[in-house]
Amino acid sequence: MDYNKPIYNLYYDWWKNIDKFIFSLIILLFATGLFFSLVSTSLLVSDKLDTNDYAFFFRHLSFVFLGIIIIFILSSINEVRLFKISPLIFLLSLISLFLVPIIGVEVNSAQRWIDLYLLPRFQPIEIVKPFLIILISLILCNEKYNNIYFKYLSSFLITLMIGLLLAAQPDIGQTLLVFFSWSVLIFISGINVIFLIFSSLILFITLYFLIRFVPKFAYIKNRILSFFNSETGTHNAQSEKAIDSISSGGYFGKGIGEGTLKNSVPEAHTDYIISVISEEFGVIAIILIILIFLIFVYAVFKKVFMENEERIKLILVGSVSLILVQAMIHIGVNIRLFPTTGMTLPFISYGGSSIISISILSGIILNLTKRKVR
Repeated sequence: MDYNKPIYNLYYDWWKNIDKFIFSLIILLFATGLFFSLVSTSLLVSDKLDTNDYAFFFRHLSFVFLGIIIIFILSSINEVRLFKISPLIFLLSLISLFLVPIIGVEVNSAQRWIDLYLLPRFQPIEIVKPFLIILISLILCNEKYNNIYFKYLSSFLITLMIGLLLAAQPDIGQTLLVFFSWSVLIFISGINVIFLIFSSLILFITLYFLIRFVPKFAYIKNRILSFFNSETGTHNAQSEKAIDSISSGGYFGKGIGEGTLKNSVPEAHTDYIISVISEEFGVIAIILIILIFLIFVYAVFKKVFMENEERIKLILVGSVSLILVQAMIHIGVNIRLFPTTGMTLPFISYGGSSIISISILSGIILNLTKRKVR
């Protein structure tokens, strides 16, 4: 990206080389989230904020505009420059993650956010995740070190450090998501399956002992028990309401503004947005959203098969896998397939941190799938 060029030429070069199909799918998903934000949750959340207008929707819209700017910047810069600045951005975001226990904001017995001027209650892990994928991919493809197990160990120790910081907040959902991303990357890089199984076994044993013997993680045990016992647990009651709303919506929904879930579940516009959409617009709307996600994943994987450079393959697969799994977890929680995790739906759910995170991933994907200029 040549910053000495006029703005028009910069935009023309960007548009000429970008994968327009993938970009269109990203914009379609953002537009879908804005539409449902406008018709289903804006007035409800505005009432909670004592604004009684569409301030919530315009706030969501401002986050999306900021996200599009991030997408344009990340997808415009030179690929080599992206790889150079990514470790630095990762380091800065990691420092902010270290600051969470010191200056973080506690909400519902969890300290996961820090207050920023433009982004109050910002979640640092949302910035860490995209650049962690790039960092691990660069480590695994580094030609200076031939010992692959040293690369695995280095990437694992970095992931473990982040996992421990998240577990201390506590945020087990994001912890598992981070370790999943690491597992996907080392699996694709050609790791011995036995080593991967052994590492996963250690992780689950550690998680079991934390849940079993550390009081701070007792809430995870309570959520798991309430998941299997439908008569106990506040979060379980929320999941029951979510699946009831999906059932009551039927195939074509109750109509715009006719849903009741958004009035009875505290985080309906984030953690249970898919249930709100299903209740008002029907299961057919959810099927269409899932279809868009699957087409998006297919389009990225199609680019992966055409790519020759190993580190680009790893980053693309890691990025799109992170998006897909987060979407699956969100939908799984809403239909009571998984215990409550507090996971947002990428592109669709409200939340500044979530939108910025998915915008960074989208910018990285667009950068590495654009037409190469020789």
